[in-house]
Amino acid sequence: MSTKRYFPLFVDLSDKKIVIVGGGKVATRRVKALLAFTQNITVVAPYQTSDIQALSMAGHLTIESRPVRRSDFLNAFLVLAATDDRKLNETICDICRDEGIFVHVEDVQEDCDFIFPGICIQDSLVVGVTSHEKEHARAKILRASIQKMMEQLPPRYGDEEEPEDEQE
Repeated sequence: MSTKRYFPLFVDLSDKKIVIVGGGKVATRRVKALLAFTQNITVVAPYQTSDIQALSMAGHLTIESRPVRRSDFLNAFLVLAATDDRKLNETICDICRDEGIFVHVEDVQEDCDFIFPGICIQDSLVVGVTSHEKEHARAKILRASIQKMMEQLPPRYGDEEEPEDEQE
């Protein structure tokens, strides 16, 4: 059996509508990661973690404290289904596929149009690390190693001459 590979595509999310269905721990992790790239995030869930509520109170995202509706996906670019209800996640996936919206269903890689990577950020550098669903532990180790390497990089070069690429 061959493993499906996902192309590492970096996208400007700054003006894109992101909808996260679910308000638990997984949704909280996703929100915190996405906030480095956009504040156009809506969390739809009857209940949310205190972290999500605090981020909303600070103006970093919008909360809809109710069950999800199909209309919540209107003009959405990305939807993350992060509920503990498999049937609801399947329904969200079906709606998004019908509407041409990129969807990520937690813990069901075959229902994902994109993979949510482990993210490393240092200044303007961004690295995403992901793997096949059976390789999460290795990807997590690699992400941590890359983050440590990035933290040891010299400061931004700015107007200084950049080092030459030795592979030229």
